[in-house]
Amino acid sequence: MDRVMVVVALMAVAAVCLRLPAVARGQLQVGFYNTSCPNAESLVRQAVANAFANDSGIAAGLIRLHFHDCFVKGCDASVLLVSANGTAERDAAPNKPSLRGFEVIDAAKAAVESSCARTVSCADIVAFAARDSINLTGQAAYQVPSGRRDGNISVDQDAINNLPPPTFTAQQLVDRFANKTLTAEEMVILSGAHSVGRSFCSSFLPRIWNNTTPIVDAGLSSGYATLLRSLCPSTPNNSTTTMIDPTTPAVLDNNYYKLLPLNLGLFFSDNQLRTNATLNTSVNSFAANETLWKEKFVAAMIKMGNIEVLTGTQGEIRLNCSIVNNRSSVGIEMAHYNPGSTAFINEVATN
Repeated sequence: MDRVMVVVALMAVAAVCLRLPAVARGQLQVGFYNTSCPNAESLVRQAVANAFANDSGIAAGLIRLHFHDCFVKGCDASVLLVSANGTAERDAAPNKPSLRGFEVIDAAKAAVESSCARTVSCADIVAFAARDSINLTGQAAYQVPSGRRDGNISVDQDAINNLPPPTFTAQQLVDRFANKTLTAEEMVILSGAHSVGRSFCSSFLPRIWNNTTPIVDAGLSSGYATLLRSLCPSTPNNSTTTMIDPTTPAVLDNNYYKLLPLNLGLFFSDNQLRTNATLNTSVNSFAANETLWKEKFVAAMIKMGNIEVLTGTQGEIRLNCSIVNNRSSVGIEMAHYNPGSTAFINEVATN
């Protein structure tokens, strides 16, 4: 009889769980803020549109910001945290000085806080901003599942260990994306974001120079290499940048895939998609069909936005995206800590 009672109880619990909102079961859902902050997404969209009107290049920065957030500790806005001693994710070599868009997220957060205080996470704002940037540059609208919570830990070494550098081989790229539950095809799909934005010379300098000697890279058109060397001397100014896609640099399209067979992929990692037979099949498919690529790109962005998310009572809703909230439960004198320091971030995270 006791065993029957246990079974009945378990069935009752299961039935209740099925009726819970998706986020309560550790999942995200479209329209998460429909009741608690119905204008959240429109406020973020307006902040992105305002920034885009002044600088269209900001869209690529916001797309990359979402990627660089999700690939480290999951989509938890940890990339936004500031460290007084320069040891947060945003201070790591893959992010500094190239990562941008922080001020747009801050503007969106301020607008949302004024409308619905303590409700919308910075992690969701980053995801919304990336979606809006994709729509502005590529005319690809989609709905973003939300309900993410913000994390409390941000360490520069985590960014170095998790973000794929532009020097990766095909296998290294496939493995790094697999670590984040993304397939080889999805890696190729998401690489198409290189259709927009700019790059610092340091990201591709080894392809064109060996100290002061020009390099002949078989995967780089000689004419393109000559152009890049004119833009980026062997000891370039640290602020020098160039377009990643030299044909349609402000439009999110499938030209990225069309350029690869012409040896016009800027990064070594770009060229690896062409030299690997399996990956090249996807490259050719997307070069031939932009609609197909955009459909898959949207799906891959949504999947990426689900990487290791915090939901429910996990994490917090940051009031300021660059610092963690004060916690009275922390057994230390708050005044002794700079809110932006890594020490403070880690201390709060353990309580």
